[in-house]
Amino acid sequence: MAERLAPTRQANRAGGLGTPRARRHTLLLLLASLPMLLFLLVPVVALIVRVSPAVLLSNLAGREAAQAISLSMLTTAISLALAIAGGTPLAYLLARRRLPGRAALDTLIDLPMVLPPAVAGIGLLLAFGRRGLLGRYLADASIEVAFTQAAVVLAQLFVAAPFYVKSALAGFASVDHELEQAAALDGATPLGVFRHVTLPLAWPALFGGAVMTWARALGEFGATIIFAGNFPGRTQTMPLAIYIGFELELNVALTLAILLLAISFGVLLLVKGLLGWNGAERAA
Repeated sequence: MAERLAPTRQANRAGGLGTPRARRHTLLLLLASLPMLLFLLVPVVALIVRVSPAVLLSNLAGREAAQAISLSMLTTAISLALAIAGGTPLAYLLARRRLPGRAALDTLIDLPMVLPPAVAGIGLLLAFGRRGLLGRYLADASIEVAFTQAAVVLAQLFVAAPFYVKSALAGFASVDHELEQAAALDGATPLGVFRHVTLPLAWPALFGGAVMTWARALGEFGATIIFAGNFPGRTQTMPLAIYIGFELELNVALTLAILLLAISFGVLLLVKGLLGWNGAERAA
C-alpha cells in the first residue's frame, strides 16, 4: 500500500503536476491569476523604470533626501527599541498567564493595526497635545511632545509595536513548556530559564517581529503628519518627504519611494526566509 501511495506523494510534493490533468488545471489557475499578478507588478515596475540610476544616486546625496533618511533611521531605531523593551514582557505575559479580559487585551493590541492612521494621529494629538488628556500636564512641566521628533517616535511606536507584540506572543507560545520545566528542575532561576531556554527558542519569531515593526515604523505616514507635522529637518520622515515632494521636487520623491520599496522588499524576503528556515529546521 505504501509503495502505491509513494508516486502520489511525490507528485503532491512536486506541486500537483504529476499528471496531464493536473498540469492543465495548474495552467488554468495561472491564467486566472495573471491579471492580479500583473496588477500588483506593473506599479512596482513603473516606479523602478521612472528614475535612472544616475539620478537616483544624485538625489540620495541631496540635502532633502539625506535629512529625511537620517531622521527616519533615527526615529525608527528609537521606536523599535521601545517596542522591544515594552512589548517583550507584554507578549510573555499574554503567552504564559491566563488573564481575565484576555480577549479585550488581545483586541486592544490588534487595534492599531486596523485603525486608520489618521484616527491614530488624532488620538495621539488629543492625548499628548498641548491641551490633550496627558499633554496639559506635560505642558505644565514645560515638556512639548506634539510636532516634535518625540511625536514622530510615538506615532511610529503606536502603529508598529503591535507587530512585534503579536509575533513575540506567537514565539513564546510555541516554546515547549517541558523544556522550561526541566531547566527549572535543574536549578535555573526564572530569569535563567527565560534567557537560556525561552529566548533562544523564540528568537526567530522575536527577530521577525522586530524587523516587521521597524519596516512598519519606517513607512508610517498618516499618524505622523497629524501628530508631528511635516517640518523638513525636524519631523519630516521619508514618507512625508515623498508626500511633499510630489508638489515641490518629483525626482526626490521618486528616489525616496524607490528606496522604501527596496527596503520593504528586502524586509519581506528576510522575514519569509527566516520563518521558512525555522519551519524547515523544526520539521527536520
